[in-house]
Amino acid sequence: MLAVVTMPDLVTFIAAALAALVGAVGVVTLRHPVHAALMLVMTLFAIAVLFVEQGAQFLAAVQVIVYAGAIVVLFLFVIMLLGVDKRESIMPKNAVTWQLPIGLLFVIAILIELSILTKGVWATGTHSVTAAVNGVSNIAVLARAVFTTYLLPFEATSVLLVVAVLGAVVLSRIPRASTSEELALEMESDAKEEVELG
Repeated sequence: MLAVVTMPDLVTFIAAALAALVGAVGVVTLRHPVHAALMLVMTLFAIAVLFVEQGAQFLAAVQVIVYAGAIVVLFLFVIMLLGVDKRESIMPKNAVTWQLPIGLLFVIAILIELSILTKGVWATGTHSVTAAVNGVSNIAVLARAVFTTYLLPFEATSVLLVVAVLGAVVLSRIPRASTSEELALEMESDAKEEVELG
């Protein structure tokens, strides 16, 4: 049996769920990669609000710090370094036209399945996942393990991430043309690409 839901909980859940859904749709539908990354940030923040609503404050903090913070920042680094935000011809002229109807059929089938699943009664877990065990909270136990027993692997992971970002910067650097003839050839090829894409 479901617990009694208060009005603030209901409003918070509806707002966070709508934000998560809008952000998820934006990630898939927006063409500009930076805009899609910002929609992903909105989705991750909305999920963090849902974690707080369930009483899982530590998971909400991890969601914001690790996913909305570190992972999306790395996504933005990749977008900027590889230049994928430039205008490109994604769909070729001879694109397959039957993909859209099949995709719509899949969407309709998923919506029908979800409507069938929502008619059942689902058991929910405990409201809080951070309850104290033997007088010590789970967050304190986890923090003690991360910053004492596993401190070296924790710091080594952060160093590896920094090295990966520096390696991406070095690999994405474009070498300068040594002569004016090579520079002219590069400019000519860029102009041809713009004409083809335009």
